[in-house]
Amino acid sequence: MRIHVVSDVHGNARDLAKAGDGADALVCLGDLVLFLDYADHARGIFPDLFGADNARRIVALRTARRFDEARAFARGLWAELAERGVDKATAVESAVRAQYAELFAALPTPTYATYGNVDIPSLWPVYARPGTTVLDGERVEIGGRVFGFVGGGLPSPMRTPYEVPEEEYAAKVEALGEVDVLCSHIPPDVPELTYDTVARRFERGSGALLAAIRRVRPRYALFGHVHQPLARRMRVGATECVNVGHFASSGRPWALEW
Repeated sequence: MRIHVVSDVHGNARDLAKAGDGADALVCLGDLVLFLDYADHARGIFPDLFGADNARRIVALRTARRFDEARAFARGLWAELAERGVDKATAVESAVRAQYAELFAALPTPTYATYGNVDIPSLWPVYARPGTTVLDGERVEIGGRVFGFVGGGLPSPMRTPYEVPEEEYAAKVEALGEVDVLCSHIPPDVPELTYDTVARRFERGSGALLAAIRRVRPRYALFGHVHQPLARRMRVGATECVNVGHFASSGRPWALEW
């Protein structure tokens, strides 16, 4: 068996269409939507609405961890649009729908997917086609191995769309039981795996995931979320923990074979 795994697609439909080539299945660990590109300030929903200069400004504020200023700056931009008759929720949903239509059409069959923290789960049933199985707090057998999936992120200063309380997230992890491969969008709460060397901050990792790794001892724990991690791969006990990469920039899936 050969499984290709991607995460943090962030609008890269071109490479996503080829991500399953040569594999028996594709696993996608979320963040399909591109709202704001920290490397290319002209790409994403935010610059489409407000321009690259404003995107550059909000990236700088967030990178400096001036989150309150970033939110105030964004509120001002949205207020200006509202004065011109543009509704925030309608504008964002319309842009997300356009991205989802392209991205879900690019997914190969079969695909097993879970949500990232910037995804909008309520829209996935509209665009997921036959051959795409969406799992969150659920397991599936692929080639004789049990894969468990936990989607979304934990509350953060970024206030992204699919952040769930720690208790709810832990309950999803607990519901998986014994698995061979633990798949999540965010990493376990290990400093080397949660620190982003470019953003210069720790992202939220899950203590519940780390506890499950130590208790269940899956062969692999696969995740994304941290785009430029201090460590892309490390062992925790018997488990190989692997950041499968920022697919939006690399365009290359990570391969798991047995």
